[in-house]
Amino acid sequence: MERKRSGTADTHLTSDGAVLVIGMGRFGSRLALTVDRLGREVLTVEKDPEVIRRWSGRLPLVEADCTDPEALEQLGARDFPIAVVGVGTALEASVLITSNLVDLGIEQVWAKATSSEHARILRRIGAHQVILPEADAGERVAHLVSGKLLDYIEFEDGFTIVKMHPPKETIGFTLGQSQIRKKYGVTVIGVKSPGQEFEYATEETRISPQDLLIVSGNTTLLDRFAARP
Repeated sequence: MERKRSGTADTHLTSDGAVLVIGMGRFGSRLALTVDRLGREVLTVEKDPEVIRRWSGRLPLVEADCTDPEALEQLGARDFPIAVVGVGTALEASVLITSNLVDLGIEQVWAKATSSEHARILRRIGAHQVILPEADAGERVAHLVSGKLLDYIEFEDGFTIVKMHPPKETIGFTLGQSQIRKKYGVTVIGVKSPGQEFEYATEETRISPQDLLIVSGNTTLLDRFAARP
């Protein structure tokens, strides 16, 4: 599949596993750069000439208005297994582009939303994944600043994995002795001791004051466990 970098020579992208990123604002550009750094092929699309000048030569880039289904057809969008709509502030454009991608039958359509109402609309028209960057970041930071949590990843249906310091009541005891799962309904997946490799947890794993725990479970139950002194 042939693509062009705006203002540069032709370049060739194979669409197998490639990611199409539409909208090169802060979200889209950061995502595209990271995908590129991870070794995945990426094609970016933007309609603003000033933004195009800014990114010309740095990533494979084409100029197109993706609210027009014909423009998506011309750039070969249906050949990409993954497409990300980084357009957020222009709600009408975001909805039209997402709808066009869904109509093309793309396997995974990811779309950025700026509000819960925007997210609801995107889901209704068929977006497979909807991202609320500010809301997600705000929730994550709230968990980090309000307790012992050092990192926090929430998945669907209230399932969460956290990195945290151990509560005092677990220090000096094995996981079998502490009975954390029985008492608190959460599971210690592993333990990272200073200067040591990550260790998957067993009943015989003993917790020291310097250890970091990787714990999974229901978000509410994890918050309660992390609040233990």
